[in-house]
Amino acid sequence: MSKAWIETNTFHHSMFSDIGELVKAKEARGLSISLCLPTLNEEKTIAKEIVILKSELMSRYPLLDEIVVVDSGSTDKTLDIAETYGADTYIADKIFPWLEKCKGKGENLWKALYVTRGDIIVYLDADIKNIHPRFVYALVGPLLLNDTIKFSKAFYDRPIALDESKTLPSGGGRVTELVIRPLFSLFFPELAQILQPLSGEYAGYREVFEKISFPIGYGIETSMILDIYKMLGLYSMAQVDLDRRVHRNQSTRALGRMAFIIMKTFFDRIEKLGRITLAKELFDEMIQFVMVNNEYIPDVYRMELVERPPICEIDEYRKKFPPTDSS
Repeated sequence: MSKAWIETNTFHHSMFSDIGELVKAKEARGLSISLCLPTLNEEKTIAKEIVILKSELMSRYPLLDEIVVVDSGSTDKTLDIAETYGADTYIADKIFPWLEKCKGKGENLWKALYVTRGDIIVYLDADIKNIHPRFVYALVGPLLLNDTIKFSKAFYDRPIALDESKTLPSGGGRVTELVIRPLFSLFFPELAQILQPLSGEYAGYREVFEKISFPIGYGIETSMILDIYKMLGLYSMAQVDLDRRVHRNQSTRALGRMAFIIMKTFFDRIEKLGRITLAKELFDEMIQFVMVNNEYIPDVYRMELVERPPICEIDEYRKKFPPTDSS
């Protein structure tokens, strides 16, 4: 009997700590690697991320070929800081400016495919307080050392940051355990082996990312897993234990809105995959309540599901990255 995916395709970051070996594998295969940091008002953490990753993975070891920041329109000093410390910076609205302007993490990730040049793209959130080179080398390791793995995703312990100096030893991942894992268990139980499907740290080959569509908002991680699973199968994916990730945590109200977007994305995706048929379109509004003067007042959050097509369908992208025979 063959081993389960979680046994064969789950790794620990220590397995890829020989960065020199990864550089040799990269060079032997003639590959280039880009790091993308999607940002919105990340002035408190962006400098540390760039300095640590650039010094270790560009200056000391030539694993990364570029660090690119794609920004949603920060009102703080995020872009100035990123540029000062050597990242290539872009404002998302100025990439494909003829398109309707949309705001969201998925929008930044999608547009990053056009402004980066790597064969492998690493996506990291820009609010990681305990940033370490393993957040990059551990994600590209499975791609460089295994011919069948095309996409890798992080998992970790997620302490809750109470303030600048205090954290709780465990927590986080609430939307995963309350929303995505139950949905995966119901519809795709094999995908429930992915320990943190909503983690914001992952890497993959350009030839994979360019062929899938990108919801502009929080549904991007969910749709990405489902689309890659459909296109290449479960064993094309890996997950890597990064031990620990410290970042700011969101309120329950904010997580509720995130869950709303993710659920809407999930049901839209599985209908397209032919797993369900919806009798009517999903609604675009989530109703929450706030207390004002001892009275509960409805607070309506509206979110239309906007999705960018596979970027390989965009003429400008195809001119810059001509399709190969296998595309």
